[in-house]
Amino acid sequence: MGGSRVHFEVFIRKTPGAPWTLDLATENRAAALSTAQELMSEGRVAAVKVTKEVFDEESREFQSVVIQKLGAADTQGKVKPQAEPQPLCVTPQDLYTLHARERIGRLLETWLERNNATPFELLHRPDLVEKLEASGVDLQHAVQKIAIPEAHARSMSVHELIRIFHSLIERAVDRLLKDARKGTLPDVDKEGFSAAAERLAQDPERGYLLGAGVAASIAPATNWSDKVTRLIDLADAAPAKGLARGLALSIVQQPLAEILEAKPGITDILGKGRDLGANLAAMTRLAAYDSVERLIQVEASVAKVMPPLSPLAVRLAQWLGGENFQDTRAAIGRRILRELTGPRRLCPGEAAREIDVLRALAMSLTASAGKLLPLEEVQSAFIARSKMLVTGDFVEAYLGSGMTSQQEVEALIWLTENVIGAANKRQAGGWLKAVIGSLRFEKEMTASDENPGARLGQLAALHRAVGRCGLVAEDFEPIQEKLGDIGGHVEAHARLSQTVARANAPLLHRLTLLLRLASGENAPLGPAANRARAEALRLFKLDETRVELANAPDQMRQVRDLIQAAGLAA
Repeated sequence: MGGSRVHFEVFIRKTPGAPWTLDLATENRAAALSTAQELMSEGRVAAVKVTKEVFDEESREFQSVVIQKLGAADTQGKVKPQAEPQPLCVTPQDLYTLHARERIGRLLETWLERNNATPFELLHRPDLVEKLEASGVDLQHAVQKIAIPEAHARSMSVHELIRIFHSLIERAVDRLLKDARKGTLPDVDKEGFSAAAERLAQDPERGYLLGAGVAASIAPATNWSDKVTRLIDLADAAPAKGLARGLALSIVQQPLAEILEAKPGITDILGKGRDLGANLAAMTRLAAYDSVERLIQVEASVAKVMPPLSPLAVRLAQWLGGENFQDTRAAIGRRILRELTGPRRLCPGEAAREIDVLRALAMSLTASAGKLLPLEEVQSAFIARSKMLVTGDFVEAYLGSGMTSQQEVEALIWLTENVIGAANKRQAGGWLKAVIGSLRFEKEMTASDENPGARLGQLAALHRAVGRCGLVAEDFEPIQEKLGDIGGHVEAHARLSQTVARANAPLLHRLTLLLRLASGENAPLGPAANRARAEALRLFKLDETRVELANAPDQMRQVRDLIQAAGLAA
């Protein structure tokens, strides 16, 4: 294959069974795979595949190999009509829309990070525009990457679209540079942000003009935290009310949302050196500050996981809690969902802490659902993340080595409690059933030197925990039955019920102990509880028992409750 050229193409399927359409063509393999993963994690497509295209100069043909495929499998059936592609940008004003800025951010991600800038700044700063034009290669590659999939979607030639995009870029650049030379762009630092917003509130180009002033104001910042500080300062200086305030805050939140949705920006604000779990906890606390703070007051497990926020982050969080920065808050929420549904471990090397972090995140995001993210999207993300917690690799790392079988059961019950989704619950229940059904667990519980009463109490606690960890009846009942059988062996070997019934102790004390065994409090329900119930019934029928109960009304109430719990009430 001498003289071959290689590139990678990302194809999407918007609904199951729909035809594949080209979304991206690039020479960067990592970028293609990352884009595919991002499209799936955001839920924008039903399926995505990445192909490696090798062009043979001799045969003049492409040879295609699928290197990644995610989402719904190929299905036969009715093909739903496909939505029309996004309207093509035809005027410079079209480049300032949210959709256009998002696409610019993806196409020029590397260049923007290298220049410590956002798409908003690129569109409003003449110096950045000139710098991008001077680079040549970056701009040309971006145009080619967008032209190929757009041409395919619109049945146009690539060259025709490239000409359209170049013409659009030239007009947008000429407009920005001309306005800068004429002095049309405001200097909000000199004029004052509030005064500039008031002056431009009725101008047809108010968003573009005030945006240029904001971009120039944050341009001297040396890092992302400094940019955010300057943006919050501008927000503090916004007009107090009216149309001008709405304009001012809507402009400020555009670059703010872009900074917080990008990895370098959010990392600089929240701090470096944390694993993904700690970063997500910090992002959640930032975006849902009030809800998380209230939760911290009542849930020690959440307080343990949530990292403290810097003064800048707290200041930002207070703005995000209001109604003016909804888009910015949503940008953080989208990033949290992307990471939750992504393949990275939350706490590499710390499986137990990963469960604790996931539990705290679930509680926090659920408490703030509606304001930060829709509840359905939160649940879907945690179902996807839960699937990673019930794989063999994770469970093996979670249980580690050196645990007793009882400790393994307790750990798996905790895992089962903290995963969601029917399939994930069942998988976790399968791991739990395997350990409880193992010979090792049975030997440990029946052959231990520990007091039989203590072992029965431990089995009873496991029996109750299995019933409340969220498994369906057909999954948890066989597990409870096995625990009951093991409890029966322990009780039968020690003859505990008979020993208690015949002990040299007060009658009511013996009756109370037997009822605690029979009710499942001190022994698992099953053979052991049944034998205790029989002995308790025999004692209860004695005349002296009735006499003692009649003379001790306080104990009578306690015994009556235990009788009902043990199923002995008529």
